[in-house]
Amino acid sequence: MPNQIIWVHGDCLSPKNPALDEYPNTPAIWVWDDALLAEWQISLKRITFIYECLLELPVVIRRGDVAKEVLSFAKEHNANTVVTADSPSPRFDKICDEIESSKKLEIFEVDPFFEYDGFIDLKRFSRYWKVAQKYVFEQ
Repeated sequence: MPNQIIWVHGDCLSPKNPALDEYPNTPAIWVWDDALLAEWQISLKRITFIYECLLELPVVIRRGDVAKEVLSFAKEHNANTVVTADSPSPRFDKICDEIESSKKLEIFEVDPFFEYDGFIDLKRFSRYWKVAQKYVFEQ
């Protein structure tokens, strides 16, 4: 019988995360990616916002190398499958490749908040929202 853990990442912090919906009461993990935090120079405000989102989710919070921490968490729970939500990030693909080297990986598609295929600057919510609100409220 398969045993799963859920990996929650920054592209799907929602309580409606499809992995959390599909596998309720399954151990879940979030990993603060030290390399990403340093590379992107994420502000303390943003980190606080993410942390407050995490407090509303049933996750264990760790810090370090994401793939290593997820695999360690899977081992602790005798899980043979890691379940997560999809992400457009190339970094996500790299992490998934590392996880798949030793565990099965199940990736759920996420319904987009709105349909848009142009560029949006995702480093600032206000820039994202300036584009998004036109599509969200006009439909």
